[in-house]
Amino acid sequence: MKSFQSLGIRAPILSALADCGYETPTVIQEKAIPAGIIGRDVLGSAQTGTGKTCAFGVPILQRLAKGGKKQGIRALILTPTRELAIQIDENLKAYGKNLPLTEAVIFGGVGQAPQVEQIKRGVDILTATPGRLLDLAGQGFLDLSDIEIFVLDEADRMLDMGFIHDVRKVIKLLPEKKQTMFFSATMPPEIMDLVDSLLHDPVKVAAAPVSSPVEVIRQEVCLVDRGNKTALLIQLLEEEKVKNALVFTRTKHGADKVARDLVKGGVTAAAIHGNKSQTARQESLRKFKAGELQVLVATDIAARGLDIEELSHVFNYNLSEVPETYIHRIGRTGRAGHGGTAISFCDFGEMPMLKDIEKLLKKPVPRREHDFPMEVFEAPKKDAKGCPINAEDAEARQAAREKNAARKKAAAEKAAAQKAVEEAVIPAEPAAPEKKSKKKKKKAKAESAPVVEAPPAPPVKKEKERRTFPHGKQNLGSLQDFLDKQPDPDLAVSYTPHRNPLEGEVIMDATARLLASKPVYRYYTPPKPAPAPEKKEKKGKGKKKGNKEEQKAKAPVSVKPALPQEPDRREPPRKGAPVPAGKKEKKRPGRKDRIPGRVEAPASRQKDSTEQKSLMKPFYISHD
Repeated sequence: MKSFQSLGIRAPILSALADCGYETPTVIQEKAIPAGIIGRDVLGSAQTGTGKTCAFGVPILQRLAKGGKKQGIRALILTPTRELAIQIDENLKAYGKNLPLTEAVIFGGVGQAPQVEQIKRGVDILTATPGRLLDLAGQGFLDLSDIEIFVLDEADRMLDMGFIHDVRKVIKLLPEKKQTMFFSATMPPEIMDLVDSLLHDPVKVAAAPVSSPVEVIRQEVCLVDRGNKTALLIQLLEEEKVKNALVFTRTKHGADKVARDLVKGGVTAAAIHGNKSQTARQESLRKFKAGELQVLVATDIAARGLDIEELSHVFNYNLSEVPETYIHRIGRTGRAGHGGTAISFCDFGEMPMLKDIEKLLKKPVPRREHDFPMEVFEAPKKDAKGCPINAEDAEARQAAREKNAARKKAAAEKAAAQKAVEEAVIPAEPAAPEKKSKKKKKKAKAESAPVVEAPPAPPVKKEKERRTFPHGKQNLGSLQDFLDKQPDPDLAVSYTPHRNPLEGEVIMDATARLLASKPVYRYYTPPKPAPAPEKKEKKGKGKKKGNKEEQKAKAPVSVKPALPQEPDRREPPRKGAPVPAGKKEKKRPGRKDRIPGRVEAPASRQKDSTEQKSLMKPFYISHD
């Protein structure tokens, strides 16, 4: 038989293994450790309790210690349950206590702040459950790009029981070049193709036939009715003189119920399952390992990898629907070569499950005689789809409904009590007055209304008198009044009525003059001038000229429209007065001829504020 020294393990690790009581390696350790130390991928299948944690833990410690201290997470171990993760982390700390490596464990159910702080301080080997690992990686607290060794413990459970998607997500975060090791107690053929696709040229280590139970465990089955299982359990605990026992149930509700019944029967017991907080689960497990509890009732959460030294008995209160789970359950006893006992309870509805387990074991499980023989042989009821209704599941659902109803009732009672306290402190509002008809309301209003004298008539506003300036001149008034007084009756003014800043007083502000409305003038068109008198014909040329005059008279006459004449501003022309003959119209240089009816500004327009010589002089509207 080989020793650990012959496996090529370094002295610091050998010393730690000796302190843990390890003397000779098991079959799985003997075959897996040398392959892991040289960096080969390993696929290990071995009976539970044969030391798989040591088989992958020692290669990890030796390879990382040989490479020296580096930054980042260098090894990752993925497990399905929190209890198994904690157990692996404790073993690695024990194996590597003489090495300058740091270990950490992360799992859900507890606050992440302490775990994040530990990761920030630096971790070489990380043990984790898939959910919390992906959560912290998604938040940016984890960097898995430096992983050198990846271990998947309980591979069949991780890949076959719903963890396959999480495993694939984790593998995508890892570098392509790494060492991978898979370990499990069972390795069904249906997942072997998937395992082979994830491993590269692995060393396959099989210490025992697939799914074979530990031979040192004594297995028995008791055929008993469902209602007598608790009484039979208490009787067997007394007959077997059980020191410590692990009881497996199908549901969480069943675990709590069995624990309560055992406590009533005088047995110290506690329950652990997924609904319990992580603190409560660890405390119950600690008490059980310390011997403070005789029985620990659990669901399948404790069926994988839970290592309890010198566990004498395992009871299957309910059989599992998955035959491989039976192997993991009974594997909690008989650890490290020690003997153990596994007793299962089976009612009539669980007979098909018992046949599947015996088919996997390839031998029948011995029956045990007891004082509560099976008397009920009724097949379980079926639902609308024809599937059998499990009594344990139905009871758990009913208990959940009752618990929710009790919770709602307690919340309603609490709200009612709070409302009563508030009403006692705050006085109630007065009752609403009785509704009255419209006629009654009007009558009551008229009667209750006080007699009020009529208010005096408002004073009549007098017309605002014109103000005068200090030097005695009268105010010009509005712009419209000024334009109406102009002597030219043909002067048409287009004016937009709005408040004129110049109205009512002399304005000294240039901005107000810019905002003032400016009139637009339409000049009248004088009548056409009379035709000039005909000249006398000269002698000798009358005939020709006469012919020409006749031709001109016959030809159409084109009359050019008369251009408007600039009126004299000092003496405005009278209406209809003709322009004197022979007098040419004077045109200002640079001005265009005005077309009749065209709207233009007057020649002597008012200068704006930018053209004024002085803005401090009074501004009057004029045509000068």
